[in-house]
Amino acid sequence: MSGVVSADVVVLGLGIHGMSTVAALAGRGVRVIGVDRFAPGHSRGSSHGRTRMIRRAYPNPVWNALVEKAFDAWEALERASGEKLLHRTGGLYAHEGASQLQGPDCVLVDDRAEMAALMPSFAVPEGYPAVYDPSAGVLEADRSLIALRRLAEAAGADLRDGERVLGWDTVADGVEVRTDRGVVRAHRLVVAGGSWAGTLLPQLSGLLEVWRILTVTVRAGQPAGIPSALGAFSVDRAEGLVFGIPDADGNGVKLGVDAGEVWDPETPVAPPTPAEADALRSLLHAYVPALDTAPVELAACLYTMTEDKRFVIGPLADAPEVIAVSACSGHGFKFGPAIGDAVADLATGIERPDLDFISTARRGI
Repeated sequence: MSGVVSADVVVLGLGIHGMSTVAALAGRGVRVIGVDRFAPGHSRGSSHGRTRMIRRAYPNPVWNALVEKAFDAWEALERASGEKLLHRTGGLYAHEGASQLQGPDCVLVDDRAEMAALMPSFAVPEGYPAVYDPSAGVLEADRSLIALRRLAEAAGADLRDGERVLGWDTVADGVEVRTDRGVVRAHRLVVAGGSWAGTLLPQLSGLLEVWRILTVTVRAGQPAGIPSALGAFSVDRAEGLVFGIPDADGNGVKLGVDAGEVWDPETPVAPPTPAEADALRSLLHAYVPALDTAPVELAACLYTMTEDKRFVIGPLADAPEVIAVSACSGHGFKFGPAIGDAVADLATGIERPDLDFISTARRGI
């Protein structure tokens, strides 16, 4: 045990939402300590990998304001870091029957010639209309986490990797977190533990379910996979949403399915089996038939899901010094820096009524 250290805020979990929160707090001059059980770049959670999708097309307009903040926050992070993190490619989202997708500048496309003109490489299933989102694109996931870490450290954040949390308690002047290296005391605790959120915050355990999600990435540089031949895409099927990310900046085309088996995060996530890999390749061939689908990467990650796919963010009713940040449900990465700004507000006493639709209060916790 290394003794007791103190800060204004301690953040547990340094995935995209925890790291964004640390960077936002440190940038405001707040004394912040970030703790993560694993080393930077680990593959045990939900934030690793080269790319993620960003889009304005969402099934409920209640998300629109936060989506707008997300786009603004990514642009701000690009300016602050000097890194290119967002590639605008457009997105085409196919669905059987009526779609609820909407958003600024998003349009319904039901003419196959128009679909082909918008995204020539994407073979939309016969009979499926699609929603076109001109703002959709690709985020540089690994590059973003590195950029946030650099900004956080430059602003004075204390980042403690490879440190296991043993427990926490509220105390007279805030919170006390016990780790395998000692004790951290702070006025506020932010829990952004991803798949471990339900363990760190038992109040959330009944709301969250962890899924094993699989992806395949194929060789970069294929003409059929490069914008503007291919943009971000998805096909909404009863068996699970298939999502695709184009080859922006040499990352290769990535495809995955937004459904999977329930998984215990204490067990390292198993990579795709040969049969699972074949199934992913078959889907990629069906929707982008001009690609060579030989995989260069087969990966598995964890989604932390709520039943309605809305996040859970805000102070706990029985411990207002503690702020829960469970912002996953398969679509959380795109909100990273905006969530970080929002949680930094909450941790410094600034109310965010715009988050009521994803708040802890909404869940009764």
